[in-house]
Amino acid sequence: MAATDGSSAVANGDHASKIKPIEVAISLPSNPGTRLHLHLTTHATSFMLFLTTASIEGGNGLASMGSLVYAMPDRYNPSQPLSTPLYTLPSTLDFATRLAKLLARRTKMACYVGSSVNLSDAIGGGTVEEEMEAFRAVVDTVIAEIGKIEPQPG
Repeated sequence: MAATDGSSAVANGDHASKIKPIEVAISLPSNPGTRLHLHLTTHATSFMLFLTTASIEGGNGLASMGSLVYAMPDRYNPSQPLSTPLYTLPSTLDFATRLAKLLARRTKMACYVGSSVNLSDAIGGGTVEEEMEAFRAVVDTVIAEIGKIEPQPG
């Protein structure tokens, strides 16, 4: 049995830091009944973002997991981040991949993006304009939230 130094044993590195996720709900101006829910967890060199949509009329229905994409900046070609899908759902893969690549390029951090965004309940039924509005709102919010976080030493 090893000698103790006064600290208790913890699993999975729980003692390293107490990271609190940021949870934000965004209303889209053109779709007042649809809200985007973001769950953002940041680390020193990476972050995880999970997105879903909810409508006022939809109630508490179950949402699918959506797609999960990993993206990281490319040191040799900074304008083209590398990405790989880890879990795919065809209806959400494109949105998650584009979002992960853009966030990796803008933040210069590796990221995991999980997206089950479904705009089919939106006023226009999920038009390109509605998707781009949601995309812009998510990017602006995530960049602002990451900008608020103080850099961690080390």
